[in-house]
Amino acid sequence: MNPFHRRTFLSTLLFFYISFVSHSLFAFESVPNNLNIIVAAEQKEQYLPLLSGKKVALVVNQTSNVFNKHLVDVLLKNNIDIKRIFAPEHGFRGNRDAGEKFDSSIDSKTGIPLVSLYGKNRKPSVETLKDLDVIVFDIQDVGVRFYTYISTMHYMMDAAANADVEFIVLDRPNPNGAFVDGPVLEEAFKSFVGMHPIPLLHGLTVGELALMIKGEGWLTSQKELSLTVVNIKNYHKNLAYNLPLKPSPNLPNAQSIALYPSLAFFEATPVSIGRGTPFPFQVIGHDNINIEHFNFTPMSIIGAASKPKLMNKKLIGQDLRQIKVTGLSLRFVIRWYKAFIKQDTVFFNSPTFMDKLAGTDKLRKAIMAGQNEAQIKLSWQSGITAFKQKRKPYLLYPK
Repeated sequence: MNPFHRRTFLSTLLFFYISFVSHSLFAFESVPNNLNIIVAAEQKEQYLPLLSGKKVALVVNQTSNVFNKHLVDVLLKNNIDIKRIFAPEHGFRGNRDAGEKFDSSIDSKTGIPLVSLYGKNRKPSVETLKDLDVIVFDIQDVGVRFYTYISTMHYMMDAAANADVEFIVLDRPNPNGAFVDGPVLEEAFKSFVGMHPIPLLHGLTVGELALMIKGEGWLTSQKELSLTVVNIKNYHKNLAYNLPLKPSPNLPNAQSIALYPSLAFFEATPVSIGRGTPFPFQVIGHDNINIEHFNFTPMSIIGAASKPKLMNKKLIGQDLRQIKVTGLSLRFVIRWYKAFIKQDTVFFNSPTFMDKLAGTDKLRKAIMAGQNEAQIKLSWQSGITAFKQKRKPYLLYPK
């Protein structure tokens, strides 16, 4: 090979390497799924007749896709009268920071009014529902109690019941659907990051959870909710499902979704779990107290982490991008807690938030008392057993 061809070959190789690395860091990394799975939104014959001739509102975001088209576009093409769109945390386009509040507006593409459910109000006003016949909820969840899309669904169901508006859930798989684990939420710790007496990992799809919310009387409305769930075809809970789109800005791939229930506890501590990096919820680090040797520097990323914890500081800790984690693991939070107390440093610097995430103060207190993971998990087994029995009437899919 002559020098010119060699340089050309190496340049081409370098280009494809950079493209591959860039894609793997910033795009949603997904593995092909079982092609037999058909999500509810792809079964137009099941729900278009329920919407025809009616005044419709949607609770949707960037995950509300139908064969690579947004549900909004599909419904408009089929002459469905969409009166407004309700947007949950992270917004209609999924480009808002975690916890970032935003105002209602008008969608620039369609001209449809956008109503914020993560600003001044998290429950829709009476005025925004008074001219509606039906509300459609189609959002990809990740099966963790403190992921706020299910809290938004609860508030929308309550409002729909009060306004005598039908509520339809277009169901999607739960990527953590094989697991039921964690403490059952206690009433005293109820909040927007935990509204229901269910385990941290509940193993339900949003459709199954909607049926349970109604069936168990968890809505405050005194009126009966008209609820319809359009099922997923060819799905069971042990079937691995990799999401085609990231469900929120800081869950960019399947690994982050698998680690999310275990690492979110660090949000109530001084420790970073990678917000402000290309690999959020896949690394753990701190600038003064270190475990292992991986280093990273959180930086401002607009639309994902504009002001991440420990921004612009070099952190040292753990790289979890290649480890195998299933369900809920306490080993990370216990290990870092021990490292902090060894240096006589406060670990749970936001105990109230920690207890809201856990749905109880017992988990934090057990960690501080020196209990190991096996002891802690044993303490919530009776609650899990009771929950599994309670949820049976609402299960739509086999395990």
